[in-house]
Amino acid sequence: MFEPAPRPSAGLAVRCASALFSPWSRLSLLVLLLASGAALVLLYEPQRLLAAGWPPQLSGAAAVVLFGVAYGACTAAFVPRPLLNLAAGALFGSQAGLVSAMIGSVLGAGIAFGLGRLLGQDALRPLLRGRWLKAADRQLSMHGFRSMLAIRLFPGLPFAGINYCAAVSRIGWLPYLLATAIGVIPNTAAYVIAGSRAGSPTSPAFLVAMGFIVVTGLAAAWLAWRKRHRLPAR
Repeated sequence: MFEPAPRPSAGLAVRCASALFSPWSRLSLLVLLLASGAALVLLYEPQRLLAAGWPPQLSGAAAVVLFGVAYGACTAAFVPRPLLNLAAGALFGSQAGLVSAMIGSVLGAGIAFGLGRLLGQDALRPLLRGRWLKAADRQLSMHGFRSMLAIRLFPGLPFAGINYCAAVSRIGWLPYLLATAIGVIPNTAAYVIAGSRAGSPTSPAFLVAMGFIVVTGLAAAWLAWRKRHRLPAR
């Protein structure tokens, strides 16, 4: 007996599914998601929380957690963390604001890392051909926790950009999230305290927080300037 020939529609469905879930199709979806997120940020302007305040019907622990969730979504859409940290301090004070900002930082890092790992890694890993890119990928892949911890402690680096770039490497979820949770504490705390004491800019807490932000920023700029000649040309 002869086996029936496969139907053309079945072959077409397989080819369509293969094209739909190809690495470059998934990367295109990631770009579309990021563009949509950035457009929503520009449309709704979450920075208005600094001026308008948190909705009065939301308060207590639920408000802290809800702000942390919104914080995480905003960081994945490239909203600057310093702005969100200031807002957390201004809305909830230094202690609850720090808790909310930490929730948002780790959540936002996880969202961006997951999206980058699922939708972008397969398409972008073959492009890691430059000497500097290969060295960075090898460092993150082999020494994930300490490398990510050093990156998080270094002020001025774009948080969302680091999240998506780290997703292309082979760093594991646990060292990535643990290093993020520990590494963002100093800078986050400084901004949250500054936001909570913004109404009294001459208070010791505000001055210490702003001093920490300025000193660490200048130190990072100086270190980057010193190391600029050591970067490989390609």
